[in-house]
Amino acid sequence: MSADFFDEGALVGVLTTQPLDRALDYRAPEGGCHLGAFVEVPLGPRKVLGVVWGTGEGGYDHSKVRQVIRVLDAAPMRAELRHFLQRAGEYTLTPLPAMLRLCTRAPGLGDPPSMRKVYRLGEAEPPRLTDARTRVLDVLREMGGLSLTLKELADAAGVTTSVVKGLVKLGAVREEESPRDTPFPRLDPAFGGKDLTEDQQAGAAALRAGLATDVYGTTLLRGVTGSGKTEVYLEAVAACLARGRQALVLLPEIALTAEFLTRVEARFGARPAEWHSGVTMTERRRVWKMVGEGHAQLVVGARSALFLPYQRLGLIVVDEEHDTSYKQEDGVLYNARDMAVLRAAICGARVVLASATPSLESWANAEAGKYDRIDLTARFGAAVMPRMRALDMRAEDLPANRWVSPGLQGAVRQRLERGEQALLFLNRRGYAPVTICRACGHQIGCDHCDARMVEHRFLKRLVCHQCGESKPLPEVCPSCEVEGKLAAVGPGVERLGEEVTALFPDARVAVLSSDMYGSARALKAEIESIAEGAADIIIGTQLVAKGHNFPLLTLVGVIDADLGLQGSDLRAAERTFQLMRQVAGRAGRADKPGEALLQTYQPEHPVIRAILGGEEEAFWRAEAAERRQAGVPPYGRMAGIILSSTDVQEVFDLGNAMARQDAPLRRIGAQVFGPAPAPIARVRGRHRVRLLVKADKGAALQPALAEWAGQFRLRGQLRMAIDIDPQSFY
Repeated sequence: MSADFFDEGALVGVLTTQPLDRALDYRAPEGGCHLGAFVEVPLGPRKVLGVVWGTGEGGYDHSKVRQVIRVLDAAPMRAELRHFLQRAGEYTLTPLPAMLRLCTRAPGLGDPPSMRKVYRLGEAEPPRLTDARTRVLDVLREMGGLSLTLKELADAAGVTTSVVKGLVKLGAVREEESPRDTPFPRLDPAFGGKDLTEDQQAGAAALRAGLATDVYGTTLLRGVTGSGKTEVYLEAVAACLARGRQALVLLPEIALTAEFLTRVEARFGARPAEWHSGVTMTERRRVWKMVGEGHAQLVVGARSALFLPYQRLGLIVVDEEHDTSYKQEDGVLYNARDMAVLRAAICGARVVLASATPSLESWANAEAGKYDRIDLTARFGAAVMPRMRALDMRAEDLPANRWVSPGLQGAVRQRLERGEQALLFLNRRGYAPVTICRACGHQIGCDHCDARMVEHRFLKRLVCHQCGESKPLPEVCPSCEVEGKLAAVGPGVERLGEEVTALFPDARVAVLSSDMYGSARALKAEIESIAEGAADIIIGTQLVAKGHNFPLLTLVGVIDADLGLQGSDLRAAERTFQLMRQVAGRAGRADKPGEALLQTYQPEHPVIRAILGGEEEAFWRAEAAERRQAGVPPYGRMAGIILSSTDVQEVFDLGNAMARQDAPLRRIGAQVFGPAPAPIARVRGRHRVRLLVKADKGAALQPALAEWAGQFRLRGQLRMAIDIDPQSFY
């Protein structure tokens, strides 16, 4: 028996995806199995998925040990991935089975190789085009040559399977037999390189030099919006592929993938593998298998793509690395940016963290010399940075229940007259954030959460943005039952759209918000059409701040620049600065100059002044000095403990007991704050209490937290979540 192969009947330890605290012993199956093999094992009456994690513990009658049912048709999990899961679990205080589940989120992994019927675009034009037929053909065109099963195609188009079969008979759709999982087309690193500016060439050369050896390193690629960061890091991808290693590009939004995939195809001559929630289940299984077999050279995906079973990972790019969506806030609580650095360090890969407005953590690591840093200071080609100025709302004559100031109206009108686009930014989804009764003052809240319900007028419903609960818009007040007194208070993007349509009746207005589109594909299609000039005025939430390129857009108006400065979040200033700079950067990305106008009641606020002045390094240094003095991240360590239960007394009792019995934390010099009700104290019917732990930078926080939390048994409805390096404090 070799170190990584177990002969038939040998005792093996199998880690399953079930919530158990250890690997279980089984006998190796007929033909034996490799260390890391994906296997199916019996657990009670069920068959469950697992991975051969090592040698069994033994110490009992081997004849009573059950046998592995079978080894799955998948490449064994490599040692580096097993090590990564272990280290990531230790850092986030997550049990290994939960970490393993992150690695096996693809359907049908145990299915044997087989053929299936798939459907592609045919060559014939149907003699009669109905709406249903048009939707089917549109879906196939949007998929860019990818094949779909009958059910996937029918579901994506919103039609019955008979519509698809009818198009097959007419030759407009092709039905083919295809292997269930096929390799991705080869990408050619030398296919379509662009002419780069001097700045970009220097940046690309530095990244290529880092990829010349299989040695870990992280580079912060900071470039102003429109400077061509993507083209620079695609040169690093090309260098990685040329060395026969795999690359991963993480994007913060599904909506960004359509334009990015087009750029990848233009650069490498073929489309990469895609991994995110908008990908079909069939395609997810194919990506997982092909990544493990080395037949997918480049993966473009969301944060969970970090847990795919790469064979020879050489490069991870985290685009818009500052984006908060890289932090998973439920289940396993991890930050994909930090986990990317950990995974790369284990497998000898390089990391590129790309952003126009880096996180303070990444900026500080570059300042300390832990990360290399590359700066792109000028926009690509003829484009120049937009001019930025504040509109002091104290001096604007604005009627009640109106939000677009006369100054901003005039600027929008100028753009419309010149045939250019304007973007109005408001980081609030829905129609209005609060619905109040003018008779009794009651504000309509969620039945299951301590949160106000947001009116979504296009849905004709009130929606809770915490738990997703929705209810029809009421005619009478649920408290005093008076009719006709309910009023929407404050603006959301839908209400802003209504106001803009009234102000500019001849303009084509598009509202971009993630909850207004039925699918990621529909949202991507809308963004593409806007980029081609299908709208004059775009109204959007933070979705529009992320990487989109609208060539005709020359004006950005921020409706409420003060919104993010409220509250006690330690990252409030940083996030406001990032968001404002990012959204302003959408303007003037082609040959026409851009302008960004910020409506604010606090033009003298230090963050607003920093945004307008463009003194980014000065802002980071001032923010870093404040954080260092307070001993908070990135110059100190924090962990959030969220306790929840259906019984409010039970959850407070546990919180108070934890605060009293904090000896393991005091031994490392950590402080415990709380318990206190969470800002949103009830979500989905569960009462929530928070404790916050603060420690020095070098403190061994995780072992102390594990010992501290281990003193308490959670009974009944009590739940505890530990969030290392919390990003939000709701």
